[in-house]
Amino acid sequence: MFKSLSPGAIGISASFEEGLKLAAAAGFDALDLPIGYLADLADQHSIGHVKRLFADAGVRPGGWGLPVNYRGAGEDFQKGLDGLPRLVRAAAELGSPWCATWILPFSETLDYQANFDFHARRLARCARILRDHDCRLGLEFIGPWTMRREKKHPFVFDMPGMLKLADAIGTGNVGLLLDCWHWYTSFGTIGEILRLEGRQIVVVHVNDAPAGIPADEQVDSVRALPATTGVIDIRGFLKALGLIGFDGPVVVEPFNQALNAVAKETPLQAARMASEALGRAWASAGLTG
Repeated sequence: MFKSLSPGAIGISASFEEGLKLAAAAGFDALDLPIGYLADLADQHSIGHVKRLFADAGVRPGGWGLPVNYRGAGEDFQKGLDGLPRLVRAAAELGSPWCATWILPFSETLDYQANFDFHARRLARCARILRDHDCRLGLEFIGPWTMRREKKHPFVFDMPGMLKLADAIGTGNVGLLLDCWHWYTSFGTIGEILRLEGRQIVVVHVNDAPAGIPADEQVDSVRALPATTGVIDIRGFLKALGLIGFDGPVVVEPFNQALNAVAKETPLQAARMASEALGRAWASAGLTG
């Protein structure tokens, strides 16, 4: 596994070129891809040109978000599907097979089974296009009870449920975007991770949780940098990922107001804070690199 910077995840607004410089200066191995921009850049110049930008910065490509509004109306969804092959091809040529999206843990209109079938059907169409280019799709479950307790129809919110959805999609290239925040707030265990194979996880997000708040009262938008409060067992989490052979990108996603304020004024300082926190978590798990 390797450390990838997602500027937006730590409150930084940056162009791709600025992101490359930040990732390199802060000590990240990789930069997450603004895949639409990079596909356009490859069309204007060449895919070799884009590869050279990464190489010159000493940064490798990280993961990227699914660029399809699979929740949208049929016409909007189809438009996204029609444009997907070009973007997937660009990502594959850059050496980035790691695509991911998140799944809402509720619906106001669909009951559980209808929602399950909807996601399986829509995401299978995306996953088949990804599979054509040897790319994978990671699905993120959203753990906090506070996100679904007042909703009409709760939906998948934990690892076992999301693995069932991945299996139902049936394309063989769908696994998890595993965020330790959602793992913690859904009462996941180290044992659950150790029962996985590395290939079942596509992307990982790391963070920590505020102290003094029960797991089922945590609020999704209030988090901390990894290994800062000690609420989440980031050492055990990362160590388990290493033991099962996960080899994809690890991204810091703290949703932290204090860090966002730093990012607004001094982006490089925020990137370094995220990198240093991740480095401490990395070392605590006995990981190298």
